[in-house]
Amino acid sequence: MRKFIVFVLFVIAAVPAFSQGSQDSAWFHENYTKKELYIPMRDGVKLFTSILIPKDASEKHPVIFNRTPYSCAPYGEEKIPAYWYGYYRYFSRENYIIIKQDVRGRWMSEGEFVDIRPFNPNKKTNKDVDEASDTYDAIDWIIKNIPNNNGNVGVSGISYPGFYSTMAALSGHPALKAVSPQAPVTEWFMGDDFHHNGAFFQMDGFAFYTGFGQPRPAPTTVGPKSYEFPTPDAYDFYLRTGPLKNLTKIMGDSIKFWQDLMSHPNYDTFWKARNPMNYVTDVKPVMLIVGGLFDAEDCYGAWNLYKAIEKKSPSTNNRIVMGPWFHGQWASLNGSYLGNVQFESNTSAWYQNNIEIPFFNYYLKGKGEEPRIAEATIFFSGENKWRKLPSWPMAEKKDVPIYLQPNGKLAWNKPAGKTSFTEYISDPAKPVPYVENVGERRTREYMTDDQRFAASRPDVLVFQTEVLNGDMTLAGPVIADLLTSISGTDADFVVKIIDVFPDDFKYETPTPNPVNTQITMGGYQMLVRGEIMRGKFRNSFEQPSPFKPNSVERVKFTLPDIAHTFKKGHKLMIQIQSSWFPLVDRNPQKFVNIYTANENDFQKATIRIFHDGTNSSNIILPVVK
Repeated sequence: MRKFIVFVLFVIAAVPAFSQGSQDSAWFHENYTKKELYIPMRDGVKLFTSILIPKDASEKHPVIFNRTPYSCAPYGEEKIPAYWYGYYRYFSRENYIIIKQDVRGRWMSEGEFVDIRPFNPNKKTNKDVDEASDTYDAIDWIIKNIPNNNGNVGVSGISYPGFYSTMAALSGHPALKAVSPQAPVTEWFMGDDFHHNGAFFQMDGFAFYTGFGQPRPAPTTVGPKSYEFPTPDAYDFYLRTGPLKNLTKIMGDSIKFWQDLMSHPNYDTFWKARNPMNYVTDVKPVMLIVGGLFDAEDCYGAWNLYKAIEKKSPSTNNRIVMGPWFHGQWASLNGSYLGNVQFESNTSAWYQNNIEIPFFNYYLKGKGEEPRIAEATIFFSGENKWRKLPSWPMAEKKDVPIYLQPNGKLAWNKPAGKTSFTEYISDPAKPVPYVENVGERRTREYMTDDQRFAASRPDVLVFQTEVLNGDMTLAGPVIADLLTSISGTDADFVVKIIDVFPDDFKYETPTPNPVNTQITMGGYQMLVRGEIMRGKFRNSFEQPSPFKPNSVERVKFTLPDIAHTFKKGHKLMIQIQSSWFPLVDRNPQKFVNIYTANENDFQKATIRIFHDGTNSSNIILPVVK
């Protein structure tokens, strides 16, 4: 299951590089007591909670709290929590009370689980509960019943627990002083996990919910079994399985949220109610939002939750950190590379030592001076440097269009010709793969993968600049503004921002050896950002509309923010295609409900991307220099 990756990080991640081995199991038992108990909620439901209490009674201790749908395992007061072996040891060295709780309806907690349970701002009775009220009740009980706490609570969590962290920030409990939503699940239709701009990310959705979505009728310590794919080749599996309704048959009738996914194909009230950004007004705790530039799951959530709080709760002490990480990599031992791309330093250890622990220590312990954490601490790939910024996006950013040109060129000047376009045939029977290699599960490395395999396909358009004669830094959201015509009534549009390395490019290896001190990556086409737009939503996500065949129409959409420097001697490349398989489900290229489409609804389409004086397709870049 995809999001168990985050849980596993806490289970198997080695301790960051200082004093390794100084906190073994003997240290834990000498310094901590583990308690397992049930905390009552206002409606009588009891939530299973694992509590680690320092034996040091010489001072009062702050609380770091994590609410999760992924288990407090291993269960049993004699067993050391799995997450303690990860970087939670930082908190134990600081004598935190460390608390983890199974959310309502998951694992050992009572009650009914609801995926991304909507926030209720108008609670009137004790029966009106949500994740914010559960957090409030848990914190209230903890402060009143756990000995030697100092009355200060912090909440953090990665991915789905990042969603619960956001809900905690809306709880309003006065003891909650600092919250860190990390890669927070925020918007499951527009950009996180299961949809991007309305396009369904079937690999993540199917692999996740075949396990996670299984009903749990009673509290249990036994987790669900994941689906066993009949082949290790995901491309082959999803293509042979066919339309989404065939995945629904495999899923069966018992997995509620899959049924919800299939029943809400448009951006309706179901999705809007589940968007916590609608409610982030008057946020009281100090906020530290953390995410990865190359997070394949919840990159959207980190950027946009930060921006929503800035807009809707301007008095909140709200900061953002974005590093060159895959999903949860900042909580791991090694943040020095992703796939083939090197970042020249251990960015995870730097973040842990210089951002997270000082943040919580100051706001929960009053330790040291107020940490000098910038408004936005952003790692810029390409130049491989952290920048500490007073705002995000950067004040000096200028949105500059770069225009698609005839003959695969990309330039700052608007083309002047008449009726100029480049076309390709998009065939749902032979969709463009999202990676070059064969694999069963979605990879995290695809976010920086070499795109030469795609550039060679006839159904992928390639536009690129001349060799850059100086560095060019992009910082902020990218906007694709395409003028297109299609022969059918619907199509997807994938736009990829790519850094083309010089032919003689080499990385110095982090730890040189006499055999090979360099990694050769000449001509590498590094994916910096890719995003998809389901064409039917080009005018409205609430009310999709068909294309008029062979008529020029605008498809304009925003890609998640990037922070990247294209170095002198590199090139900027744009690739455009209409499938990204099996990462994203296939568009039939016919205006239908794709979730119930039949095999005979899928058809080839001729796609034209225009680049002339009247219809000037362009990519609006956030240029800072």
